Amino acid sequence: MNRTAVAIAVMLASCLAGAEPATVLRPTELKKEPASDAPTLAPLAEKSKVEVLERKGGWTRVKTESGAEGWMKMLLLRYAGPGASPKSDSGVTQALDTARGGTSSAAATTGVRGLDPDMLANARPNPAELKKMEGFAVTRESAAGFAASANLQPQKIAYPKGAP
Repeated sequence: MNRTAVAIAVMLASCLAGAEPATVLRPTELKKEPASDAPTLAPLAEKSKVEVLERKGGWTRVKTESGAEGWMKMLLLRYAGPGASPKSDSGVTQALDTARGGTSSAAATTGVRGLDPDMLANARPNPAELKKMEGFAVTRESAAGFAASANLQPQKIAYPKGAP
């Protein structure tokens, strides 16, 4: 490994190391694993202070003021200070995300519930389910009638660049 690579590795490690203070936004549960059906370790009250230790998908591993460690949903946290973002969302991380994703705009994703990488890799078309889905479609006239009954007005919205 050359000097530049070592310097980058050390810089990344220092940016990502250490706990980050955060506050719980609403009552939730501290889970043993990053999953909704995982055993609950303890309840977490609204405005509880925690330290963020790790992120995994839509989950964050935290340490409570009493010393308990577990997982909670990442969207239930507010990081220290108004408008603050996690320490690991530093310029270094953003630069890596830009290189990986090709954009510098911020985005958050929490994944697709119930699907793992193997399921996605092995997905196959299901014509029967597609036909069932098509049964939920409405006609243009039906949609226009609904919009009129709710006093909705048409709006022109530009498609994002690259959209069909």
